[in-house]
Amino acid sequence: RMLATARPVYCVHGLGATEHVQGTDGVIALVQLALITGNVGRPGAGVNPLRGQNNVQGSAHMGCEPGHLTGYVTLERGLDTFTRLWGAELPARPGWNLMEMVDAAADGRLRGLWSIGYDIAHTNPNRTATRAALSRLELVVVQDLFENELARDFAHLLLPAASAFEKDGTFMNGERRVQRVRQVVPPPGEARSDIWILCAVARAMGHADAFAFGSAAEVWDEVRRVWPAGAGLSYGRLDRGGLQWPCPDEDHPGTGILHSESFPVGPRVGLHGVAYRPSGEEPTPEFPWVLVTGRTLYAFNAGTMTGRTPNAGFHVADRLDMHPDDARRVGVGEGDRVRVRSRHGEAELPVRVSGDVVPGCLFTTFHLAGQGVNAVTGDGRDPQAGTPEYKVVAVAVERGG
Repeated sequence: RMLATARPVYCVHGLGATEHVQGTDGVIALVQLALITGNVGRPGAGVNPLRGQNNVQGSAHMGCEPGHLTGYVTLERGLDTFTRLWGAELPARPGWNLMEMVDAAADGRLRGLWSIGYDIAHTNPNRTATRAALSRLELVVVQDLFENELARDFAHLLLPAASAFEKDGTFMNGERRVQRVRQVVPPPGEARSDIWILCAVARAMGHADAFAFGSAAEVWDEVRRVWPAGAGLSYGRLDRGGLQWPCPDEDHPGTGILHSESFPVGPRVGLHGVAYRPSGEEPTPEFPWVLVTGRTLYAFNAGTMTGRTPNAGFHVADRLDMHPDDARRVGVGEGDRVRVRSRHGEAELPVRVSGDVVPGCLFTTFHLAGQGVNAVTGDGRDPQAGTPEYKVVAVAVERGG
């Protein structure tokens, strides 16, 4: 009733809503709730996911998902157009997502991996299985700012990359706004921009003509040629301020609100029933607690960058948050070390006694590679998106050594 009678209602969710085996179902339910209460296509209304890192939205939109091409065009729909424009034969079917790559590495179907800005040895679930799969690869290339855990333990080649402050380009945020990124300082040492690295590798592999880009602006102009909804987002306009797509030509002001008149499928969109799907991580007498993993304000994602700054003083350890009743049940207090054990692995963490969590529920962050929190997380995945189930794992807690 609150949602149906309020105007407007704006729903914002993060990874806590999606990192479940029911993640897609949950988002569908939120979208349908917005639809039936009239909170779509109006100022201040809608459902908006907060992305996990800057430019995740833009990376997906540029074709970093296995079933999509530039402009978030499906491979099937864009195959003929992109083949003609690029002058190259494209795969006829989607590739693997990250978790499918790890599966393929484990059984020998994937022999090489090139990881750009992603420390999967640290952040992937089921750390033991992930590391076993990575150890089977014949070639691992890491392109990143620092020597992360993946680089240190598995890389055959490390390509030092420039940060966002050391290169030109664009970022796209969760409201579809494309903004310019401008170089402030030169890259240190041998670090180079991602464009420079990719073009250099392409030249070495005999594809210099197809990767003859001299600047980020040249890459962006090609993006505009293959993405009609972004054709009007020239660097000249973006230099004056960010713009939201669809923006089909340089006279278009950009689109602040989507779906005000219709949907991509027509004037109306159908509703879909969402059946209940239980998690495989239900508490049992052996594993009576539910552990949720997440972030802290002071560490950015895996801590690869913030762990090298004074921020590290604000987050010196990943700690296990326990309700006072649960702490008494285990016989531990503030700062005591405990062993957190699941069906998949274990980690040792210091305790933080806190009323921020409810009895029966535990919380910890995953920012410090040395503590290996993801040894505890499991194999559950959303069957539609492939997203790992980081937010639910049944665990036991015992006093540590």
